[in-house]
Amino acid sequence: MAEDLINDTNAGIERLLEIMRRLRDPVSGCPWDIEQDFDSIAPYTIEEAYEVADAIERRDWPELEGELGDLLLQTVYHTAMGEEAGHFSFQSVVRAISDKMVARHPHVFGEENRDKSADQQTADWEKIKAAERAGKAQQGTLDGVAVGLPALLRALKLQKRAARVGFDWPSTDEVIDKITEEAAELVEARDTLTQAEIEEEFGDLLFVMANLGRHLGLDPEAALRAANAKFTRRFEAVEAKLAERGKRPADSTLEEMDALWDQVKAEARTL
Repeated sequence: MAEDLINDTNAGIERLLEIMRRLRDPVSGCPWDIEQDFDSIAPYTIEEAYEVADAIERRDWPELEGELGDLLLQTVYHTAMGEEAGHFSFQSVVRAISDKMVARHPHVFGEENRDKSADQQTADWEKIKAAERAGKAQQGTLDGVAVGLPALLRALKLQKRAARVGFDWPSTDEVIDKITEEAAELVEARDTLTQAEIEEEFGDLLFVMANLGRHLGLDPEAALRAANAKFTRRFEAVEAKLAERGKRPADSTLEEMDALWDQVKAEARTL
């Protein structure tokens, strides 16, 4: 019966769950899969989520299909281990998220008026989440902001939470002033302090930069991803121009590459 399910290409999620059970079987399963635990699988889960985001950014829909499958496998993996340990199961996870979505959308599944602005819906969502945190004995403003989030994203969430209770600058002017202050402190640290203290000042500057993005209505993570992509495009264009001269970056000078960089930027503005 299990073999039929594994070979049934139309069986959907039940097929994937059975495949995972087989992989984790202590007698007949895969040795690598059997050895894994929550801690060892967590980095793969994070990696797969980023690969989903990357496929979306590149508008590669066939690849996105595959990446979503890889991400789904991570959920199946964690729920299989949870079931083995008696913590939860795939079905209990599905039930919990379904219950949460129904509870958080009373304007869709309940009696509340659906005629709300996006801002009002966001405010209502935050009120519901605050009530949920209270039910979990999370009384602090910053309770529940996951420690394992990417640092820029966590900084943004921490700042949003603090802003809800009035701990925030009134405008971008004060944030920019703080950036100037933190940059000066970093320069001073570079010249006079230890490496650990330099790192601390650098972190302070990054934190305030994330706050500026929030005040400007920007997602710092998305902005940095876009900057990474732009740098990649431009540097690859510099490499291509060097190749036309029979060179690689290692054979070039900073002055030559800098001049080609300016040329690439100018060409990009004319497109």
